Amino acid sequence: MFPNQSFRRVKIGKIDSLGIQEKPFTIHEDAIVWPNQFNQTRPISICNDHCGSGYSRTKKEGKPFCCYDCIPCPEGKISNQEDMDDCFQCTEDQYPNIGQDICLPKDISFLSYDEPLGISLVTLALLLTFTTTLVLRIFIKHKETPIVKANNQTLTYVLLIALFLSFLCPLLFIGQPTKITCLLRQTAFGVIFSVAVSCILAKTTIVVLAFMATKPDSRMRRWVGENLAISIVLFSFLIQMMICSAWMIVAPPLPDLDKHSVTKEIVLQCNEGSVTMFYCVLGFMGMLAIVSFTVAFLARKLPDSFNEAKFITFSMLVFCSVWLSFVPTYLSTKGKYMVAVEIFSILASSFGLLGCIFSPKCYIILVRPELNSRGQLSIRKN
Repeated sequence: MFPNQSFRRVKIGKIDSLGIQEKPFTIHEDAIVWPNQFNQTRPISICNDHCGSGYSRTKKEGKPFCCYDCIPCPEGKISNQEDMDDCFQCTEDQYPNIGQDICLPKDISFLSYDEPLGISLVTLALLLTFTTTLVLRIFIKHKETPIVKANNQTLTYVLLIALFLSFLCPLLFIGQPTKITCLLRQTAFGVIFSVAVSCILAKTTIVVLAFMATKPDSRMRRWVGENLAISIVLFSFLIQMMICSAWMIVAPPLPDLDKHSVTKEIVLQCNEGSVTMFYCVLGFMGMLAIVSFTVAFLARKLPDSFNEAKFITFSMLVFCSVWLSFVPTYLSTKGKYMVAVEIFSILASSFGLLGCIFSPKCYIILVRPELNSRGQLSIRKN
């Protein structure tokens, strides 16, 4: 076992408890396992210390096999023993700790009613819902006044009801996603907003046609009326309903677990199913908004009593700005904050419509009632 070495006999004795040495016995030295012999069977590093947990080792080029570097585990991986050659990945429902030597369980995450963000959004939604209800009550109470009658009462009431429902839509987005809420929240949002924007489009269209109908021998007079307004709203409603129905048939939204977007959380969310159909809903709504903005911009200076076109122009500018900024923000956000971004966009755009269109009228009805008269209508026309 040890070439070129001579061996000698070694006497080993033992002293008993009384201090008397017992009879010695003899063994050969080659029967003893010395440290250098142990190293030949299981070598240890003579170049560096052990690589601890959280690190993996890699061989140093040009150095003996027992020399290596200790490299920290890459992000998302751990090592839980010394001198591991490779780090390994945690399971999908776990994540590495700071030292990258233990896998910890991920928390379930969704936008709930209990956390501050959820409470804030619910409070804001309910406050705006109450405000819309108050505006609707003011208009119903003063329905016989010229300012309420001037711009198609039916469209005004339908628009206020649509805004009322749009402020309630965020309640479908908050809380643990279920199959019903996932199916309802995007379709309800898309249909309600399409009705609201189509009401604005109908209002501006009626203003333009009413001005054109004042010209002698104009054929536009037969188009001016409530039937045209209702047709525009109904047509828009049906198209959006068809898009949403196709979405529900092709690939409906369903509850899903996102285990990869956020490192320390499993996000419980609604998988939109078909992203293409989701953007079709947004696209149709955006098309209505752009057409409404264009018509309102062209009609903003028409000499009509209580002409809403200039207020509608500004409201649609706010509406389009909110949703243009929504898409990149939504795509760059992760986890439950994606839901919060969509809720904020719904509330902000709805409030833009409510504030820009109805606050001037409410100001005249409540603060300056002397302007809400037929005499003032004649003065404003002239």
